[in-house]
Amino acid sequence: MELHQLRYFVAVAETGNFTRAAERCFVAQPSLSQQIQKLERLVKKPLFDRLGKRVKLTEAGETLLGRARAILAQVDETSRALSEDAGPGHGTLSLGVIPTIGPYWLPPILTRFLRRYPNVEMHLREDVTANLLAALHEGEIDLAFVALPIVDMQLESRVFCRERLLASLPRKHRLGRQKSLALTDLADEPFILLGDMHCLTGQVTTYCQSKFVPRIACRCVQLPTIQKMVSLGLGISLLPEMACKGEAGVAYKSMQTPEPTRTLGVVWHKQRYQSANVKALLEFV
Repeated sequence: MELHQLRYFVAVAETGNFTRAAERCFVAQPSLSQQIQKLERLVKKPLFDRLGKRVKLTEAGETLLGRARAILAQVDETSRALSEDAGPGHGTLSLGVIPTIGPYWLPPILTRFLRRYPNVEMHLREDVTANLLAALHEGEIDLAFVALPIVDMQLESRVFCRERLLASLPRKHRLGRQKSLALTDLADEPFILLGDMHCLTGQVTTYCQSKFVPRIACRCVQLPTIQKMVSLGLGISLLPEMACKGEAGVAYKSMQTPEPTRTLGVVWHKQRYQSANVKALLEFV
């Protein structure tokens, strides 16, 4: 069993298509197919059911997939560990962050970190949680800063802060004079939220559903857009406290018990080697 055969096998399993797998591995499709056939002869079982243009893992393929990923991860991380400097401060660091953390909490942290380690080359990817977790599994990023909990036996996490969600109202709203709000105060209000792919939307709707189903008037792709629309009187929202600034026409109110909060953490893959830079940033955070 050869490493390139396992890489081709994992690529086919993850793309569900020989053509896309060949493109991902930068090989010709006939060569990739031939290596998969050799692997099947070696294990004496078919690994895929060929269903027209798509393929599906057989039971044997499902068994091999987890082991193949683990083997490839160990090989890649061993190679990386052997080629790395003994201490932090050189090389690269690849981070992922969700959009509701990225513009607010992360920049001052990275600014201070890079002042201490100015020769680290930082790669930053802003994306929704599902895509960042996939990137961790693929080895595309070292760490992901997301909202917890994350339920994945291959990933490990550490909490770095908890924060409140604040009601965001137009400054002249009828509730604007109240110091804090009860959840039922918001029952008849139109909500402006992010899309369903954002974990913050799920946190807000889950919180509201203990009393009512929120009426969603509009969905946006960025928190600043939500704030601008709230300032124009088009609806209300519940926003992370770290984002509650910078929009003159919005009033931010705390919620009464039970107060909505979110837990933020950093996540990494258990099987990946942690470089000196990764360890340094984890300690720094």
